Amino acid sequence: MMKHNLGRILIYSILILWAFISLFPIYWTFSTSFKTAVNVTQGHLLPWLDFRPDWKGWRSLGLSPDTIFETSTVREEFLKRFANSLIASIGGSLLAVAIGSLAAYGLSRFEYKFAIWRNKDISFFFLSQLILPPVVLAMPFLVLYKELALLDSRVGLILIYALTVLPIVIWIMRDQFDTIPIELEQAAMVDGCSIWGAFLRIVLPIALPGMVAAFILSVILCWNEYFFAALLTSTTAKTLPVMVASQTGSQGIAWWSMAALSTAAIAPLILIGVFLEKYIVKGLTAGAVK
Repeated sequence: MMKHNLGRILIYSILILWAFISLFPIYWTFSTSFKTAVNVTQGHLLPWLDFRPDWKGWRSLGLSPDTIFETSTVREEFLKRFANSLIASIGGSLLAVAIGSLAAYGLSRFEYKFAIWRNKDISFFFLSQLILPPVVLAMPFLVLYKELALLDSRVGLILIYALTVLPIVIWIMRDQFDTIPIELEQAAMVDGCSIWGAFLRIVLPIALPGMVAAFILSVILCWNEYFFAALLTSTTAKTLPVMVASQTGSQGIAWWSMAALSTAAIAPLILIGVFLEKYIVKGLTAGAVK
């Protein structure tokens, strides 16, 4: 019994330590948004003990209680960038789930042969695209987007975001479709359904938890994407990560403003994790990821 209790104490101690390490950057960012320059440089951590909280960071964005109802160009800029991130993330994720689900269904239900490649090789090829450094694609996409007039546009961001998360969606949905017995579709086709009818009426409702999990993960990845947003946008379609990275001036980095902006940027992801956790877990445990 003593060994069992010591083992549990050790496990919980490790989990608490790991939770502290994981959550400390979020706490540091949130607390820094209420610091002044002196408190930031001196590394004060505990509010009301090490420093007195101040609205300086939020005031610089027009989001403090005393400026929220006043006209603020910085706040308008923030809301515009927030809308760009929201539209690009959701649009790219929806497009990736729509295309990726069809591709995953084909890889799960049909046998393909291309030279020496088979289904598993094609699936691995899609996943291997994540290994490719984004900087390698910088020049081709700049030239392509310039020719297609997609630079600094939301449509361009939606397309590139869908392309970046498409391998993950295909991999998740292929495993999801593999867990669905093919006999269900065969029975539906015996009753008169076409392949599309069986896919839309039988397979998709069963695979919905996996699609929701793939969509949520895609939104998170698209929301945090920085490289292509900085490369392919300048003014109109700039996103929140680019705005966060631009909080520098002639006198250095405005850490309080950057922290306030970062807190506002990660708040939607925290809400997704809190309120949509059951959908993510349900999708993963239903066979979405092995």
